[in-house]
Amino acid sequence: MRDMDCIEFLQCQLPNFKLRWAGYRKVRRTVCKRIGRRLKELGLGSLADYESLLEDDPSERDRFERYCRIPISRFYRDRKVFDTIARHVLPNLAGQASARSVGRVWCWSAGCASGEEPYSLRIAWSQHTERANPEIRVSILATDAEPSMLERAERACYGKGSLKDLPQGMVARAFVNENGSYCLRDVYRKGVRFRLQDIRFEMPEEPVDLILCRNLVFTYFDEALQAEVLSRLEARLRRGGYLVIGSHEQLPTPANKFTCCGNSLPIFRKQT
Repeated sequence: MRDMDCIEFLQCQLPNFKLRWAGYRKVRRTVCKRIGRRLKELGLGSLADYESLLEDDPSERDRFERYCRIPISRFYRDRKVFDTIARHVLPNLAGQASARSVGRVWCWSAGCASGEEPYSLRIAWSQHTERANPEIRVSILATDAEPSMLERAERACYGKGSLKDLPQGMVARAFVNENGSYCLRDVYRKGVRFRLQDIRFEMPEEPVDLILCRNLVFTYFDEALQAEVLSRLEARLRRGGYLVIGSHEQLPTPANKFTCCGNSLPIFRKQT
């Protein structure tokens, strides 16, 4: 299958799934390889044959949607973002919780893949907030639409490459080397729970103080779906809470209820 043939196929099919080609331009080869393997499995001779199958078979449509999921993740991905979360956002939220006489900060990692992001959040909490606010606990809900990713997240064991952006000394402090895999210590798993959930159709019911929705909705979804999801994210975020998106993403307009924190990072605060 030629690259150009796959590009044309994706440009045609992605809008049918409320996805946008612009988000897939740089990662298209991953999706194309998956499609190529599927063509061989099915014994199909062309993308036109596969297109016909997608039109007729709902189960194949579900499979194609899974092929379009890009689970790129590592600990402290976008280091400056997590440094800001650790030094400013989480301590601020702990202060808000204390002022409200609430003993917990609620966080949500949407599209958590194999767990690096929510565990990074838990590590960030331990750095600057936990000791200073011993009366406040953190509760982190991590959701993803792919069961295999959540199984890996529950195991909490990773290759060394996933840890390269962590703060100095944190690998030795937070992980145990088990036959070449780095497994997160139990203390840094405390307060983190996982749930199978597709953000397009379902979200947590409980209100939250911090939402990490990075490199998913505002990269791969089309404009209409982005606006719809943003509205539902806003509804679940408490006043004064924070929304963090990907470093190369932008919120759809209008996003009147959010203000950028002013540090050129993709961290937004819901107006109080």
